[in-house]
Amino acid sequence: MGDRIIPEIDGVLRRHMIRVPNVIEQASGIKIFGKLIKSLVFTTDVAIIRNCNANAVIAVYPFTPQPIITHSIINCSDVPVFCGVGGGTTTGKRVRNLAEDAEFQGAMGVVLNAPTSNETIKMLKEKIDIPVVITVVSENTDIGKRLESGVDIINVSGADLTSSIVREIRKEFPYIPIIATGGPTEASIVETIKAGANAITYTPPSSGLIFKGLMNKYRLEN
Repeated sequence: MGDRIIPEIDGVLRRHMIRVPNVIEQASGIKIFGKLIKSLVFTTDVAIIRNCNANAVIAVYPFTPQPIITHSIINCSDVPVFCGVGGGTTTGKRVRNLAEDAEFQGAMGVVLNAPTSNETIKMLKEKIDIPVVITVVSENTDIGKRLESGVDIINVSGADLTSSIVREIRKEFPYIPIIATGGPTEASIVETIKAGANAITYTPPSSGLIFKGLMNKYRLEN
């Protein structure tokens, strides 16, 4: 058989939504609890989460993680959620408590910041049964030690160096699941996938930016 045609249904009101770049479909994906994840939207904005076609949400933010935020995102999302639980400023038992709470609320995985100690990772692996994701921001990270500590998934966020970091990790660890930021263009996304990323995080435009475009459209119509 040739290429299969995928039927697509859109509502009248929900046609206006954020769609991740189609090139992300070139990624192999990561199968977690039977669900194939190729695209993750990087946001904590519940309105965007409810109006985006990404396979999952990666909810990491630059403040101390709070359970009420985690609960709100998981409750409103219709796709799996990976929750940030600290590891930088927030450490030790608090990270463990946040991770356990996220699991109990239904998170698909927990995401740890780059400075997280290997001891904290080991402690988490003894307490939770969902994937532990560690963020990697530099090619100097000792990936082997991270994996020995129990990390399940690598999340590469290295700005312009992301694809090269992914490529270096993939050379030494051909089978470890890798999530990576795709960058601002389709070409950068494809480059990151070719480097070895299994799934891509996509940063959507802000609600304010989308609103600006919508308001300009309304003004032209009046």
